[in-house]
Amino acid sequence: MAAVIGIAQMAAQRSATVVQDSIQSKILGTSRNYSVILPPGYKENPEQTYPVLYLLHGLYGTNKSWVEEGQLRDEADRMMKDWSAVPMIIVSPDAGGKDADKLQNGYFNLPGWRYEDFFFEEFMPEIEKKYRIKGDKNHRAIAGLSMGGGGTVVYAQKHPEKFCAAYPMSAWLCLNETQKKQRENGKEKSNISEKMWLLGESVDKNDCLEFVKNATPEQKDEMRSIRWYIDCGDDDFLLDDNLKFYQALRDAQIPAQLRVRDGAHKWYYWRQALSTCLPFASAAFTQK
Repeated sequence: MAAVIGIAQMAAQRSATVVQDSIQSKILGTSRNYSVILPPGYKENPEQTYPVLYLLHGLYGTNKSWVEEGQLRDEADRMMKDWSAVPMIIVSPDAGGKDADKLQNGYFNLPGWRYEDFFFEEFMPEIEKKYRIKGDKNHRAIAGLSMGGGGTVVYAQKHPEKFCAAYPMSAWLCLNETQKKQRENGKEKSNISEKMWLLGESVDKNDCLEFVKNATPEQKDEMRSIRWYIDCGDDDFLLDDNLKFYQALRDAQIPAQLRVRDGAHKWYYWRQALSTCLPFASAAFTQK
């Protein structure tokens, strides 16, 4: 019986594993949860270091969204075992929660919620110290869905020295014209919570399309050092803005890939996206 248990434990160790942990933040004044996927063989190879993919959740999500709804562990385990993706560490932080009236949401700095500062000044350094991560641009990628897709683009645009690849899925990149007009005359504010209003304001201030259109030659060069992949469904309500973003990259002569697959703003679409996202990040990690 003991031998059977031992074999089962060895098999489990050779599969990708999920770690749930938290970090105490001085910047946010609270603790933040996060989920980590460790690659197969992580425990058995204590000297080996790995590239890292930061994977961001969407609005109302948490760090567990990719693990539970996105089936991240199973997908990552399968791809790393068949070598369609290189062994990597995948980190999903918590940028909010399901109750927007009680919990802040968003990857940008808001009044009382300096999340972007937290991510780069506290979270990333702590993660890359605690786990065996190759902490350099050539081995660090970022991806995310919806609100996290917008966070992916903004983080890569503003911190191009940190990432070699960016893979936004169904990204919330900006406010549309209707939303901007509603905000200008105050109509939208009466229908949503104060925190959701502030979140929309932060998205507007970090407009991804305007960033590219107004980028300096130096900023465009920095963005060219990142491998870009825009992924959005043909039935997604954010498709038009994703297409405009891709066109803005083309106009700025910033190389990017675009895929419009069959699907909507749903988890079945984002689960399928992992089968492209992880190999795409892998190719960026291994490029010369």
